[in-house]
Amino acid sequence: MATLREIRRRIQSVRNISHVTRAMEAVAASKMRRAQAQTLASRAYAQKAWEMLSYLAIYAREAPLHPLLQEREPVERIALVLVTPDRGLCGGLPTSIIHRAVRFIQEQRVPVELITVGRKGRDFMLRHGPPIHADFTGIPDSPSLVDVTPIARLAIDGFLEGTFDQVYLCYADFVNVLTQRPVVRRLLPIVPAVEVPWRIVDYIFEPDPATILGEVVPRFTQLQVYQAILEALASEHSARMVAMRNATDNAEALIEDLTLTFNKARQEAITKEMMDIAGGAEALAKAR
Repeated sequence: MATLREIRRRIQSVRNISHVTRAMEAVAASKMRRAQAQTLASRAYAQKAWEMLSYLAIYAREAPLHPLLQEREPVERIALVLVTPDRGLCGGLPTSIIHRAVRFIQEQRVPVELITVGRKGRDFMLRHGPPIHADFTGIPDSPSLVDVTPIARLAIDGFLEGTFDQVYLCYADFVNVLTQRPVVRRLLPIVPAVEVPWRIVDYIFEPDPATILGEVVPRFTQLQVYQAILEALASEHSARMVAMRNATDNAEALIEDLTLTFNKARQEAITKEMMDIAGGAEALAKAR
């Protein structure tokens, strides 16, 4: 059984850890609130932009409106933009995203190349995954569109140049503080919307489709990458806040158990000392 000194040292060590996890929880909560506000502020706009691109993709079946809207047959190479955290201590979120990406890669019948965003996904795929075309790390906690543009441009240019025939996004979709859902979504070519006659919009282009779509389609595609990274950051900070809260709760529960063990050990030591004193007194009385 551990000595009183060892138990006391362990209690102090666990208490110090709980102070660290509580501070990390507070930092993650602050970052989570900012990331959540930024994500929700742009989500509606990104969804409407994606809806418009989806309906434009319906018309692209009949006429070549823009290269980013055109399906390619056969598909010979796929790019997967994998968005994971740079740091750990956020529960099982990185593992869930990586498992979803691995499952997607295994389902494909053609080669897949990776564009990794974040160290966790990059480090795993360097050991176990397909070739990495490019990697990006150090994305700010509150990124601007400028911070994400190089990632989007790499995917778009690779598709336009024929390096990739399809481009997919894999990231954690932010549902709420307790729920983050790993998803894989096709980015390029734009997925056509389901053709429901009463929902199809007849767009009027001025001055002409080539000029308008040449500006709108790439920008809206960049917006989808930007929104995916915002969703991933909000998910990361939420998962880290919850993980640190659980760690703090576990540390406090462990301190209670160790304190109880310490009190029992101290009581046992006191009882032994009293028995030794009583035994010594009795022996002294008999000697007299």
